[in-house]
Amino acid sequence: MTHMVADFESGIHMSLNNTIVTVCTAGAILSAGGVSGQDYPAKPVRMIAAEPGGGADVMARLIGQGLTASLGQQMVIENRGGASGAIAAEFVAKSPPDGYTILIYANVVWLLPLMRNNVPFDVFKDFAPISLAASSPNVLVVHPALPVKSISALIALAKSRPGELAFSTGGSGTTLHLCGELFNALAGVKTLHVPYKSGGGALNGLVGGEVQLSFLVGAAALPQIRSGRLRALAVTSSQPSELLPGLPTMASAGLPGYSADFTSGIFAPAATPASVISRLNQEILTLLGKPDVKERFISVGVKAIGSSPEQLAATLKADAAKWSMVIRDAKIRAD
Repeated sequence: MTHMVADFESGIHMSLNNTIVTVCTAGAILSAGGVSGQDYPAKPVRMIAAEPGGGADVMARLIGQGLTASLGQQMVIENRGGASGAIAAEFVAKSPPDGYTILIYANVVWLLPLMRNNVPFDVFKDFAPISLAASSPNVLVVHPALPVKSISALIALAKSRPGELAFSTGGSGTTLHLCGELFNALAGVKTLHVPYKSGGGALNGLVGGEVQLSFLVGAAALPQIRSGRLRALAVTSSQPSELLPGLPTMASAGLPGYSADFTSGIFAPAATPASVISRLNQEILTLLGKPDVKERFISVGVKAIGSSPEQLAATLKADAAKWSMVIRDAKIRAD
């Protein structure tokens, strides 16, 4: 009888242990299944972007169209521009962390806390990175009346005329403003920043001769460069750009150490399930790797660059470390 009780208790323990193992295994299977995000999405997904018509908006619609097909649910693009991205970012940060509201925006969003007080979100705590989306090369252009055809010549002229040359941008705290202040810092010159109300105004101010130089988005500058109304000197990126073939980088053209790669990223609210992040990341990487999608991105002046969530998170940290000193020394404040 004692042996029977012992055997019975042993059987119970084995049964319990097997049950625990089964439950744990089932949990692992469910978790693994969740990584592929098979149950997501079950309804339309909102992608929050900047104001209509801008580069980020065009990019969002290209990505949204592709994800609608691959996810099997409508990707709805919703524009919430203004406040240098703070309005869009705050909206997503405070949305339910279920993967049905995501953000696509340029890195001005994650640099904003360096340039403005009381930003209503914490870049590193309130978002779950999904993927880098694209990069857009900026280009240093000058009015053709300015007697320079190289970065070295521009630096020499600026040093001989301190405070006389001016560069235009679409507003204080923009990525193009940062490009100009990085140029001042590394070249040891002082060119004046003239903020316009928009990128179009900054372009027109340069073409009209109100300022002598500008850092412009490559796609916006290209028609003016081709027409001869502006002279391009170099791209701000660390590598030559296929969007602006033949132009050297700032670093190779006479300003060692200059690198301003500006990117956009896709985020979800913090605490979004890892399975959802993984599913979105996989679909975005597949989409951005397609040759026809790459070509469509290039046609609107940007380069598709998908990444892992970890790579996007690392980009945020690297950008904050790099630009904090430039922003502090130049006393840059966002509009």
